[in-house]
Amino acid sequence: MSKKKKQPKSSESVRGVASPEAASSWLDARGLDDIECVVPDMSGVARGKMMPVQKFVDGPTMSIPGSIFLQTITGEYPDEDEVFKFDPADGDILLAPDYSTLAVVPWASDPTAQIIHDAYHRDGRPVEIAPRQLLRRIVELYEHKGWKPIVAPEIEFYLVERNQDPDYPLKPPVGRSGRAETGRQSYSIAAVNEFDALFDDIYDFSEAQGLEIDTLIHEEGAAQMEINLLHGDPLALADQVFLFKRTIREAALRHNMYATFMAKPIANEPGSAMHIHQSVVDAETGDNIFSGPEGGPTRDFFAFIAGQQRYLPHVMCMLAPYVNSYRRLMRKSVAPINVHWGYDNRTVGLRVPNSSPAARRVENRVPSSDANPYLAIAASLACGYIGLTEGLTPEEPVEGSAYTLAFGLPRGLLEAVALFEECEELTDIFGKAFVATYRAIKQAEFETFMRVISPWEREYLLLNV
Repeated sequence: MSKKKKQPKSSESVRGVASPEAASSWLDARGLDDIECVVPDMSGVARGKMMPVQKFVDGPTMSIPGSIFLQTITGEYPDEDEVFKFDPADGDILLAPDYSTLAVVPWASDPTAQIIHDAYHRDGRPVEIAPRQLLRRIVELYEHKGWKPIVAPEIEFYLVERNQDPDYPLKPPVGRSGRAETGRQSYSIAAVNEFDALFDDIYDFSEAQGLEIDTLIHEEGAAQMEINLLHGDPLALADQVFLFKRTIREAALRHNMYATFMAKPIANEPGSAMHIHQSVVDAETGDNIFSGPEGGPTRDFFAFIAGQQRYLPHVMCMLAPYVNSYRRLMRKSVAPINVHWGYDNRTVGLRVPNSSPAARRVENRVPSSDANPYLAIAASLACGYIGLTEGLTPEEPVEGSAYTLAFGLPRGLLEAVALFEECEELTDIFGKAFVATYRAIKQAEFETFMRVISPWEREYLLLNV
């Protein structure tokens, strides 16, 4: 039976505190019994420990095996090679809570809190391959130049019927009308209303955690939705995407359906993306460096675009991290197939939306929704950073459809991994340890995929070859 929670004082924050002492008061005010101490792994999965609140407040040194950052999505580990090495003793790393992320777990049966942690070695060094630390490092590169990057993610996902047999295709769920969607319902209010009760829970859960939704829309696919987040600090927004994914899944389960962030969960339906709107402001003045005094675009604006054009193909395995991700990137499938750019053009990989000079930004439409938000945002900002620091020049903007132009992105995971590993500029930014580890994980996942015989192979090869 669920226990009744204490009501916090109106002056207390819904999300985040400034210190361990404030956390103790915050937890006590809500009568919370347990706390989930989580850290996002390489796939964006929440790992960690649950403990009684009092034990957390007493401040024990929290440790966890360092191998949590080496696991593939299947729970296996890559083999060592001449570049990728790991500690055979699987020594512990330390977890330090980020008190700004403290929030309740609104769907928990018992009063429970959650807090995101950062990972450190025992000598105090950040764990260089931890995704949250990688994003911190990219943001710090901007800070050293006197800049502050701003992002606003958009996350697409599908609602599907519960599916307990992976051999069966996924199907749209039945809404309040008693019928599943069959046609395209882009931006349909009625199609969103089919799942009003579910979205009420999503909004309630989000409000309880201090997560801010800008808009909710129905996308092109059957029961495909999109949630847009408010713009802000990259790490804070990555945290929100990380928590939103879990929130949406939990809310869907309450309504006897699944929410999936697979890039291409249903054949003949559009894939799901995580578009990232990006701008950069002067840290001292707050002015958008993409716009000049007269309101026009600056050299920095074009250099940022050029950096993304040149380097996004090399970080594709971070933006599209699984074999399934590349099924989304097909000609005339709503997803981009290249890194051309254009003004208010949704067929290109890099769209510049119509905006005021203060809001001038670049929308990266390449990442898929299955990407780890910390890594996808880090990768995208890293590409723009190189463009800024090297003063690169972009191609001319595309008018009309970019789907008729050549593919400019890798067509598969192994090709993407090879491009990633060979790029010295990105290795300098991400570090050799991260590049070697991530490459090994993706190659191991591909080998696991190759063990599976697909329906296509049984359909066309079984009796014909």
